[in-house]
Amino acid sequence: MRRKHDILWKVVMEEVFDDLLRFCFSDAAQVYDLERGFEFMDKELAELYPEPEKGSDTRFADKLVKVYHRDGEEEWVLLHVEIQGDTANRSQFAERMFRYFYRILDRFRRPVSAIAIFTGHDGKKMPDRYEYVYRTTRVTYQYHSVSILDFTDAHLEMEDNPFALVVLAAKTALLAGKIPERQLLERKVALARRLLAKGYAGKKVRAILRFLENSVLFDNPEMNRIFMEQIQSQDKSHIMGIDEYMQMVGREEGIEIGMEKGIEEGMEKGRHQERRTFVENLLSETEFSDEKIAGLANVTVDFVKEVRMKMKSY
Repeated sequence: MRRKHDILWKVVMEEVFDDLLRFCFSDAAQVYDLERGFEFMDKELAELYPEPEKGSDTRFADKLVKVYHRDGEEEWVLLHVEIQGDTANRSQFAERMFRYFYRILDRFRRPVSAIAIFTGHDGKKMPDRYEYVYRTTRVTYQYHSVSILDFTDAHLEMEDNPFALVVLAAKTALLAGKIPERQLLERKVALARRLLAKGYAGKKVRAILRFLENSVLFDNPEMNRIFMEQIQSQDKSHIMGIDEYMQMVGREEGIEIGMEKGIEEGMEKGRHQERRTFVENLLSETEFSDEKIAGLANVTVDFVKEVRMKMKSY
């Protein structure tokens, strides 16, 4: 399940990266040319990837992103999300961050900003710097760090930033197994309704909803059905419903959706693309069998094989 959470983080970060920058840096809108877009440098990062931590169950979701300042200067943002890691690896994590930094700087010679996001229960205890001391030699490398537990639910609910809802979803996921599933369901439904009520861009809403749906999990599969029923039956006079949301996504993607049949087709088109993207990420990021990927993505094995064949032809 950890690997699945890695991929969920990687997907949602790409869709809300501008909001993530605003969330982490108060001057982001003044410094960065957010309208210019971003270049996600997965290939370059893979070539620099440190040796895997042997014997560690800690998982990471890493991104290297090229951004531009308003004056045209390039900046490379190293984004590193630690997935519910354990405190035994604190020093190794800081060293990992330092190794990424010096490899990027040495190879590409670009300004580098590093962000570490901690999603686990012990996130507040995780380090925000790497220190090396030997005799009279000393190195201190400090990076921007954020623990999802740094923020109260009330604060995140007041934020008008889509990434705040990603953080709130991640906090909600930590409650699984600690509170009754019915109570967890109520929190998940409330968060989905809050998301749909915000009026964010359709692609962002879809990405965050997907993240929420697949990161806040239940032991009882019946809860998943109830979740979908409840967010579809919400009071549309106050909150955007699923149909309205899919209409918005359809307009943004050039899909004409007006009649009931069109809505259903638009919803199915959106779900199909989400499944394909999820399968592509699983194929790229894991060595899972086609059968296991089909189970995780809730698709047929033939669907996975079709995606695999198309990826080979790219």
